Amino acid sequence: MNYTIELDREDDGRWIAEIGELPGVLAYGKTREQAITLVEALALRVIAERLENGESVPDLSPLFSLAV
Repeated sequence: MNYTIELDREDDGRWIAEIGELPGVLAYGKTREQAITLVEALALRVIAERLENGESVPDLSPLFSLAV
């Protein structure tokens, strides 16, 4: 699954990045790149927490393979 990062620039110059598919996952950055990096890291933490708590998560199989 791919998540869409929505970007906007605030009046004070900060960038805000948000992932609409993950409610509450948004981050501010001084630069566009910083906002993207921060929101990606937050999304990974949210997905990890959901996984640990047995909640639904996106299909992660494209990220992992088993050594045989």
